[in-house]
Amino acid sequence: MSAPGSTAIRTRGLRRVYGGTVAVHGLDLTVAAGEKFGFLGPNGAGKSTTIGMLSTLLRPSGGRAAVAGADVAHRPDEVRRRIGVVFQDPSTDRELTGWQNLYFHGRLHGMPRREVRARARSLLDLVGLADRGDAPVGSYSGGMRRRLEVARALMHRPRVLFLDEPTTGLDPQSRSQVWQKLHELGRRDGVTVFLTTHYLEEAENCDRIAVMDHGRLVAQGTPHALKSAIGADVVHLRTDDDRSTARSIRERFGLDAEATPEGVRVGAADGAGWVPRLCAHLTTGVTSVTVTRPSLDDVFLHHTGRSLRNP
Repeated sequence: MSAPGSTAIRTRGLRRVYGGTVAVHGLDLTVAAGEKFGFLGPNGAGKSTTIGMLSTLLRPSGGRAAVAGADVAHRPDEVRRRIGVVFQDPSTDRELTGWQNLYFHGRLHGMPRREVRARARSLLDLVGLADRGDAPVGSYSGGMRRRLEVARALMHRPRVLFLDEPTTGLDPQSRSQVWQKLHELGRRDGVTVFLTTHYLEEAENCDRIAVMDHGRLVAQGTPHALKSAIGADVVHLRTDDDRSTARSIRERFGLDAEATPEGVRVGAADGAGWVPRLCAHLTTGVTSVTVTRPSLDDVFLHHTGRSLRNP
């Protein structure tokens, strides 16, 4: 466990180039020990490449990065001893039992047999698989396999846990179960969690998030702070003629109105108070109106000019 107030991850000018394509541009990032930190962005934003560099699987093309106090380029073996990684694609052995997957992982990290047995039992209980530990992993559901992979990554007591799109392909209930276990882990062990995701709901579970787009860090902060910085409420309308309605709102109210496949989207400082004035002005028929506070998708749209839900 890291000391309170210490730094778990620090990057300065971190870059990765593939051929002539820059995948990550000069990334400057600091993650505190014990934090749940999320990288939010669409596929291809550079999130997985960043995790690859921080976990020593990819060598940086430039800049520096330190994880759990060790430089990723100059002390990669030390970094690997201090981290756990859950990759996008399943990597547990389907022919082995859950307990055997944990046991062999612990032994590969040099843990004594007695410690491995106790640790495996404890982690199976933590992730809710104590009653399935002796069953082949091939019989597990997708959510169960994901929870087992989290347990396996924690076997050697890492200081930092990397999760690359940890709940991709899972149903909402399984996704919720994985996050419940991650929260329990944070309270119990104080492990730093660094995850990539393109699920907006998942990013809300993080203490802080960084918005990544085309390999660049475009914003970072707590989910609440990032949404508050947007300021305006978001008004969505369904009308008989969305394009005409959006144009009318821009001309009459001077607001940024956009006709989208989901209807007209407008940012307004006091959405609830503005809607009656809008409806009194419009000549097109309005079939529905909703007013919401800014979301993380609105944050992404604000900083990148496009929606994360519809990139």
